[in-house]
Amino acid sequence: MPVPVESLDDDRWRATLATNLDGLFFGSRAVIPHLRTGGRLIYIASTAGQRGEAGHADYAASKGAIISFVKSLAVELGPRDITVNSVAPGWVDTEAVTRPFAGDGRARIESAIPLGRVASPMDIAGPVLFLASPLARHVTGEILNVNGGSVLCG
Repeated sequence: MPVPVESLDDDRWRATLATNLDGLFFGSRAVIPHLRTGGRLIYIASTAGQRGEAGHADYAASKGAIISFVKSLAVELGPRDITVNSVAPGWVDTEAVTRPFAGDGRARIESAIPLGRVASPMDIAGPVLFLASPLARHVTGEILNVNGGSVLCG
């Protein structure tokens, strides 16, 4: 549910950061010592972390932090030949978007996407598999946008 910053309570702010950022940090810190040369770390960010999102500053801030974390970790782990990347989805057809899709919401959202459709979970899985594959062995520190062209980043 959208909440403007002036109404955003401390509990929601902290819960969002704990879920999206703390979990990523603690999980990363635990796994990094066990990664071998040629290892891969792939995170899920969001277009919200690149452009912001009114009413969801907590979510956008946490995803923006993930983007910065990916870039920092890519530089840190590069000498060990470990790649670190992220996929940044836009709208994805999951249970989490039931409310925004209600009524004419889905049609309105799809009309703003150049490809004219919302991503399926499989549309996100393919780019993750690419980043995990040997085909991406020289790709690190990147944010792979999977949003049907709705956010064009350079």
